[in-house]
Amino acid sequence: AAEALGDALELKDSETEGHSKRVTAYTIALARAMGLAPAEIKVIARGAFLHDIGKMAIPDDILRKPGTLTPEEQEVMREHCTRGYHMLKKIPFLAAAAEIVFSHQECFNGRGYPRGMAGRQIPVGARIFAIADALDAITSDRPYRKARSFDAAREEILRCSGTQFDPAVVEAFLKIPNELWQELRSEISGQNKRYSTFEMTPSPGSQDLIG
Repeated sequence: AAEALGDALELKDSETEGHSKRVTAYTIALARAMGLAPAEIKVIARGAFLHDIGKMAIPDDILRKPGTLTPEEQEVMREHCTRGYHMLKKIPFLAAAAEIVFSHQECFNGRGYPRGMAGRQIPVGARIFAIADALDAITSDRPYRKARSFDAAREEILRCSGTQFDPAVVEAFLKIPNELWQELRSEISGQNKRYSTFEMTPSPGSQDLIG
């Protein structure tokens, strides 16, 4: 069911292609490094995979606009967190993951959106996801710039520790070698047909995390 929702979003927003799978794999690896329980990781993985599901409710002329969004359009785009939350909370097995979808654009210093949550008010899954999302954004091509290295991503994430990101999660992230992130990325990019969304991390228990 979750994978079907993800596929539907990719049809609407081609920029999400591969992104959701990569950030899910990165989020799972980081959550494991922090020692979270398997049941909690399962919820977090679902939230990571469906973090942008609310974009299905954003008008195409805004979602697919090639240029810079106006302030009014940015406000509409920001609604995707709330819209995604309301979509998922009605589905019993995704209700807990909905909280991560709601909070995935919050910042540790309280300057994120939609609720301006700060510190440990933000669900731990959303705090982990924020770093996974930044890692993928920095190391992926964008219309306005080329992908940067994993070393560059590491430096940027460290620089934003305590402002955008939870310092405890940053600390766990910095202990993970770049090779792991590169391996996950290459698996997803080059072997999509051999690996399902839930088999991307080689550790035991990574299968069927989303359902």
